Parts: sequence; structure tokens; C-alpha cells
Amino acid sequence: MTTDISAERTAESQVPPWRDRTRTPAERADGLLAEMTQAEKLGQIVGLWVGADASGAGVAPNQSDMPQGLEWEAVIADGLGQLSRPYGTAPVEPALGARSLAHSQREVMAANRFGLPAQVHEECLAGFAAWQATAFPIPLSWGASFNPERVEQMATLIGQSMRAAGVHQGLSPVLDVTRDYRWGRTEETISEDPFLVGMVGAAYVRGLESTGIVATLKHFVGYSASRAGRNLAPVSIGTREFADVLLPPFEAALRLGGARSVMHSYTDIDGVPSAADTWLLTDLLRDTLGFEGTVVADYFGVRFLERLHRVAADGSHAAALALTAGVDVELPTIDAYGDPLARALAEGRVAETILDRAVRRVLIQKIELGLLDADYTPEQADPESLALDPEPAREVALEMARESVVLVANDDALPLAPGASITVVGPLADDPYSMLGCYSFPAHVGAQHPDHEIGIDITTVRAGLEAELGSVRYARGCDVTDTDRAGLAEAAEAAHAADACVVVVGDRAGLFGRGTSGEGCDAADLALPGIQGELIEEMLATGTPVVLVLLTGRPYALGHYADRVAAIVQGFFPGQHGGRAIAEVLTGTINPSGRLPVGIPRDRGGQPGTYLAAPLGQASTVSNLDPSALFPFGHGLTYTSFEWSEATVAGGGTEWDTAGQVTVELTVTNTGDRRGTEVVQVYLEDHVAQVTQPVRRLIAFARVPLDAGASAGVRFTLSADLTSFTGLAGERIVEPGQVSLHIGRSVTQTLAKVDLSLTGALRTVGHDRELAPVVVVDPGETTAGVSS
Repeated sequence: MTTDISAERTAESQVPPWRDRTRTPAERADGLLAEMTQAEKLGQIVGLWVGADASGAGVAPNQSDMPQGLEWEAVIADGLGQLSRPYGTAPVEPALGARSLAHSQREVMAANRFGLPAQVHEECLAGFAAWQATAFPIPLSWGASFNPERVEQMATLIGQSMRAAGVHQGLSPVLDVTRDYRWGRTEETISEDPFLVGMVGAAYVRGLESTGIVATLKHFVGYSASRAGRNLAPVSIGTREFADVLLPPFEAALRLGGARSVMHSYTDIDGVPSAADTWLLTDLLRDTLGFEGTVVADYFGVRFLERLHRVAADGSHAAALALTAGVDVELPTIDAYGDPLARALAEGRVAETILDRAVRRVLIQKIELGLLDADYTPEQADPESLALDPEPAREVALEMARESVVLVANDDALPLAPGASITVVGPLADDPYSMLGCYSFPAHVGAQHPDHEIGIDITTVRAGLEAELGSVRYARGCDVTDTDRAGLAEAAEAAHAADACVVVVGDRAGLFGRGTSGEGCDAADLALPGIQGELIEEMLATGTPVVLVLLTGRPYALGHYADRVAAIVQGFFPGQHGGRAIAEVLTGTINPSGRLPVGIPRDRGGQPGTYLAAPLGQASTVSNLDPSALFPFGHGLTYTSFEWSEATVAGGGTEWDTAGQVTVELTVTNTGDRRGTEVVQVYLEDHVAQVTQPVRRLIAFARVPLDAGASAGVRFTLSADLTSFTGLAGERIVEPGQVSLHIGRSVTQTLAKVDLSLTGALRTVGHDRELAPVVVVDPGETTAGVSS
């Protein structure tokens, strides 16, 4: 027995400290870092863009992105930090992709002397970006649902699929706040309201991180505020817009979600590119916000310091700037952090301690993921049964689509009358891609591989209506962008013969000009693309009631049509079951509960702004232009009716201590004849502040589902911290004074109002302030921020 104990102790003593799970991740990382050469350190802070081989034999690096003169064996010889998008580069059978990835991970582990595997990342904005994976609704739909719990449920399912496929990190969520609807990446944003973005974004992070997948917050910070809504354009904003509008969602996702990675933005703010901004990536993100994870480069963003921003003379200069600022990992592939960074280190342009700082962060994260444990294996338990579109995911995709469809206007045309003759027209009426955003795999990758099937079942609006009604007439009418008018007459003839005409128009998602919405697909104005406006006019001219259905990645100006169509239904790329959800709304099978996460403008060129405007940004007598939205933020109709009680303050009184909280209560009753969901929204109005404030801004909300005739009490407990803003001295403050809480169905529709006095001393609050209210729906559950 003595011999056995001695042998066991000897074996333990031979375990390298960085494999010893009794030590902290930091201790393990320090032990490994001390043994690494500079080349081995550099290997850990770069990625390599690869695609899984369809045969399962391994990954194949994108040769155009490989360092000149290097092959796979040479790249992995000293270790490799990341493998970029093995599933999201080309269509590959999931089981073969898992086998291929594991095979290559074994090669990476065998090539370096410590046996370190690579961390694997994928896109997951609208679902795991892999062939045959569930295509969920896009982020604007998440915002339209006003349902963070559903978003967390979705993200959990996405994370489970990624984890089962051998992926460790997801490049989501996007927390950019919509500032200009013309921006092509509006579809990737959750809303124009930072509070809604923060609550929904934090829920997504919680779901993804709960499965062990590292969530990556994008894009830190300010990307969406680019001039004129152009992608990767300069940003000119003040410190208050930065601190009060653009930063809060990231604070929420870090503190309430627990995100472990952040991706820098491509843009520059006031002339300083984000990838080279030490104040942004180190002073603010780490020293102030307390972030301890990894900062990864947006794809090619380090080299862009040289080639686009022109603040670096060459790759070595770019690498030194980015690494010093706080960019830990270069993605997607080896470039500036390869030989150029090695030269910068040799020449003393960047200190070895700065390199060690980044490598240590990478190693700690790999240790936390279990990648450095002695028993780590890259093989999945049962790759042959790897299902990326399982039934639970399809069910959640359908529920999210249902909750996100917005009934914008209705002149008693909806629900469609049973037995009515229906014609469906429009370029998106029978197009499965009309349901998908730019970062859905079929649109993002699959479109470049037309020889492959789409990989998932996608219901179109036409198919959904046929399932609900039995049969409908159909005519395409026109294309999204092509100006060929040959099909307009056929569509008009089909509409003439119908009791109602459903016109389905909107966007085609794509990349860099290949679509009308998506990354690099910015809009000159907010008119519907192509001749789709003419198609609507042709249908209106028939005299048949027109139900306008929009499938878009941004809001479009509808002022020219709103008072002439019979109804308007808005969907924001609602995913693979979006066609079914829209058909169910049109026929009344479900009661719509979506609310607008962005306003719908009246005029095509007069509204690049959002509802978060100070008094001078509102309609006035000193300008002939009215920027008011045609349909405001938070707006949405249902097929039932609700009555609200007056709102009361718990305990009575009208004072709200600047260091305390206030609880506001009201009762909502479904007075209609069918089940429905009301979305109660609380907006703050600060009557007099030391700097200009938005006239109203959202600080709480609750989804309240009710059976016909049922009532529910809704209680909001609000910290005074929720009234804070950046004051004259540049610090976030809670200021005494008069405020009002407008409680209603949208930012402009107040149904209950509470006037309060913030009393007590002016308080300075930091990034540890209360970020979310506590909301109780009785009967219901207590939640932080929202309630379902």
C-alpha cells in the first residue's frame, strides 16, 4: 500500500502546474506562460480561418488568407490560438464537420510541445451559422418581442448546438444601438433604445454563457453611430451620447449577462480608431468596467489601422498599436500578429510584457473552458447524431417569430375573413430567403454555394397562408431590386379577382452590396428598394383592399401608403418559421403581440434619427420638417382590447429619494373575447435637467399575457439610478427635481401617468449602479428588468 501511495504522489508531482486543476486559472496560466517561447506566445493570439472538409478528414485553411509561404503544418507548429469558422465557411454535413474539426484539433495538439488545442469560434447572431442549423429571427425581431426570457431560451439552444459541435466561442450578440435606419447593419441591432438593447442583449449572453460558450459583445463601441448611416464610416459623437446611449447595453451584458469576450469596432470615434484606442479597450473596458476576458479583433481590423485608417505605417506598427491598446487576439487569421508583431517586439516598439498580458488572458480563458485539462478530448460524444435543427429549437424559433410580428395598422381588414378569396403578390411572398437576415447561414454562406440545398425547411408567406386557408392566388409582380415591370399587370389582374390582396415586400439580405440590407448594404434613403412602391400603387389602384406585409432589416417610410392600405404587418426577418407566424397573424390563428423596436418613418429622407431626441429634436414651429415617426417606438396592435387602471405609488406619496426606489402599480384587464398580450412600457420624462435629455426614454417594460376577461396587477420597482445621466462635469448623476413616469403602449401613447419629485442630494453613480428594475406581474414571476 505504501508503494501505491508513493507512486500516486509521484504522478501528481509530475503533472505540469498548468494542468493542475487544484490551482486557479490564473496560477495555471502563469505557470504555462513562464515556459513558453516568444513564438509559442504569438501562436496563442492569432486565429486561422478554416473550413471543415466535407469528407471529415480535417479543416482546410483559406489559402488566400494564409501567411505567404506558410502551410498548415508550419502555422500550427508552435500552437494556435483560434480556429475561425470551420462550420461557417462552406456547407458541410454536421457529423462530418465535427469529425473534421476533431481531427484537426488533434493535429494542433500534437504539433505544439504543450499539447494545446485551439479555441473554436463561430457566428451565431441568428442561430449557429452552420449548414442545417436552425435559423432564428434576427435581433430586430428579438427587440420586437419585448421578451428577454424568450431570447435567453433561444440563446441557450444555440449554445447547446455549438457546444455539441465542438465550438467554444460565439461572435454575438450585437449591442450596437440603432442611430440611423439607413445603416445596413440595422438588422443586426436589437433596437433604437439602449435600455431595451441592454435587457435583451444581457438575456442572450446569459443563455449562451449558460452552455459554456463564450459570448462576444459586438462592436465595442459606437459602430452604429457612423455618419450618414454608412458602414465603417467615421463616428462623430459627444461624450454624453457615448456614455448614455451607446455604452449602457455593453454594461448590462457584462454585469447582468457575464460575457467573457468583447470585439472592437471597425470605426473611429473623433479620429481614434477603436482598435488602437487604449482609453476605450483598457482604461474604460478593463479598469472602469472591470472586464477580465479577452478582446478579439473584428475580422482584419488590426491591419485596417494601416490600410483604412492610416494611423499605422505598416503591419508592425498596426500590431503594436492594437496590442498595446488591448486587442488580445487577431481574427480571423494570422496577419499583423504574425511576423509583423515579431518584428515590432524585436525592435522594441512593443514590450514583451504587453504580449504576455494578452497571452495570459487567452490562456486563462482556455483553462476556464477546460481546454488545458489533461483529460480534454476534441472528439464529440456522438457526432453521428449531431442535430443542429432539433425540434426544441424549431419550437422556440416559431414562438419567437410569433411574438415578434407587429400588427402596425388595421382598418378591420384583419384577421382575414374565413372563406375570403385571397391573392398574394410581391417579390418576397414565396421566397424562403425573405425570412433570413444577413448572418443566417443560408444568406451569409449558402448563397455562395448554389449547388447545395438550403439545408432547413423555411415556410414562406404564401406557403403559410395556403396551410391556413387551403388555397390562394399568387403573382410575383416584381423583384426586390430589378426594375422590370413586366409582372405588374399579372399581379393587378390577380388582385382584381380577390376579396383581399396581401402584398409582401421588403429587403433581400446580403453582404457588401449583394443585398438591400445587411453588412455593407446601406441605403441612400428609406424608400422601399426597387419598384416595390410601384407594385403597391398598382395593387391599390385595383380597388381591392390591400394588406401590406413588410419583411425587412430596417424600417421603411410608409407615409405614402399608410392611409390607403387596409392593414400593415411588419416582420423583421423572422426566421425559418416566419412565414407561418405571419400567416397565423393574418388569419387570426394567433393574436399579435410584437411592438416596434424602431419607429417607422413617414418620409423617405426626413428621418435618420430615433425617438431618443431632446426637445430641439422634436417637431417645432421653427422648422418645416417634422421628424416624428409615422408609427412610434413601442407601437403595436392586437385583436383584443385592454383596459388599464390608474397607476399608483406603493405607500402613497409623490417623493422619490435620489438614493432610493419607488414602486408603481397598476392593473391591466383583457376586455376582449380572446387571449392576448399587452406590453406595458414605462418612460421617464425629466422636466428640468442640467443638460438636455430625451423628452422620454424607456426605463421598464413587461409583457402581460391574459385570457379573455382576466386581469393582472403589474408592479415596477424602480431605482433612482434609472434616472441617471451624464451631467455637466462628465460624471453620471442622479439629480433632484421633477420627473414623470409615462406608462403606456408606446412612447407616444400614455395610458397612466405618475408625477414624482426626486428629493435628496445630487448623487454621483458609477458603473455599479442599478441597471434594471424589478418587475412583477401578478399572477406571474418576479424578474430583473422584465416579466413575461
